[in-house]
Parts: sequence; C-alpha cells; structure tokens
Amino acid sequence: MRRKKILLAFVSALLVLSPFGTPASASGAGRVWHVVRPGDTMSSVARLYGLRTADLARWNQVLRPYPVYVDEVLRLNRPPRRLPAWRTRIEAVTPASVGWNPVRKCPVAPSLLRRVWVSYLDFKGAYHDGSLIVRSDIAVRTQHAFQTLYRMRFRIMAMAPMSENMPGETDMSIVTGGYNCRAVAGTRTWSQHAYGYAVDVNPMQNPMFRGTSTYYADRDQYKIGMMHPEGAVRAFTANGFFWGGMWRSLQDYMHFSPANR
Repeated sequence: MRRKKILLAFVSALLVLSPFGTPASASGAGRVWHVVRPGDTMSSVARLYGLRTADLARWNQVLRPYPVYVDEVLRLNRPPRRLPAWRTRIEAVTPASVGWNPVRKCPVAPSLLRRVWVSYLDFKGAYHDGSLIVRSDIAVRTQHAFQTLYRMRFRIMAMAPMSENMPGETDMSIVTGGYNCRAVAGTRTWSQHAYGYAVDVNPMQNPMFRGTSTYYADRDQYKIGMMHPEGAVRAFTANGFFWGGMWRSLQDYMHFSPANR
C-alpha cells in the first residue's frame, strides 16, 4: 500500500513538472503536456497556454487541419527530438518465456501464444519498445490498437521487459500486459488472460472496482494514462475488443477482450 501511495505521488508530480526543467509558457508555467478533453481543439489548447497553434501542432507532429482526440497527450514545449516512427513485430514464444508449467493445466498451449512488440511512450514522454503476450489470432488487432495509442501519444506507465523499461520496479500490478495463467479473482474459472484473450492497459490509472473509492475512481477526470469511451478506448473497440468499463456488475476500466469477459 505504501508503495502504491509513492507511485501515485510520482504520477501526480509528472502532471505538472517539466522533465527538462523549463516552463512550457508564461501562462502554463511548469506544464509540459496537456491531456485532450472533450471539446478541446488544437487552437483552444494553444490559447490556454499562450502558445501559437502552428507551434503546438509542429511540436506534436500533427498536420493540418490539426485534429486532436480525447485522451491524446499534447506536448507544450519544443521536443528535444522528433517522435520515432512506430515499430512492431510478432514473435513465437517458448514454454519457458511464459512460465509454462504442465501441472497447472493452463487452458492454452504456448504454441498458440505470440509476443507482440510495440512502440510506446512512458509517463515522461520517453520512447520504449515494449511487449505483451496474446493469443495468435488476436496478435494483429492488438498491434493495430497500440499503433493508434502511439499516434495519439497516449502514455503507458510500463510494459515488459521491465528490466529495461523501468529498472528496479518490482510492482508488476502497474504493467500493461496480456497473457497470465490465472483464474478470475475469487473463483476457479479461468480468466480470459489465461486464454491469451485479454489485455489490461495502465491498471493503476484504470482500476477495477465495485463502487470502491480510488484516486482514479472519478472517471470524469482526464489524466495521463486514463482511458475514456470517447477517447483511447476506441483504439481497442475499433479492433474488435470489448471494454470492461462498460460492464454492469463491476467496472474494469483497464480490461479489453474480444469475448467481452
């Protein structure tokens, strides 16, 4: 719990502190990015921070007519370099790489799983190559979803390999991932993750809860890493995934699955 509070404090600091130590503008001192909300336009965000629309668009590599999308993250200062081109690849996995143990009788064999590598931006805006494991028949649509997130400059807190992407972090509950040979919490029913048919995105910022209060329980907020139905969620729903945030018995805002389970 104490580690969670430290991480939350770290995330909150990222919302206002510049990674380069310089203010974005006189009116938005200390702010270096803006999370797009419903009704925002490139010009309205530029006015909010006292910037020129053309500059804001150029810093974010957005071409005319300067479209923006809910949950997109816009830089408010000149980047040190252009955003790299998005990269991806799909690899077969080995039993060892997925921790395969025949005794557990996991419901999908390693031969049916694939490791999907995708480009992503972390909460500081740094580029990484990350991976997650999914069933082979949803690997391509998973690629497409993460490509959309990258084009939006949507921020992902962490992805494997954690030893490279977030060295020293031991809390795996913050990781965006897919396959996990486990049952649904409190049951003996296999989770969709155990079949390779589920993806969780930013679990801390998009929690699962049954009416309990968390820092991110107020879904009317638009903070870095949060997903909304009119925004980043569409990257997945447009590719055949259902979103757990629409469930009635509980809301699982991190969870996407083609089976809607």
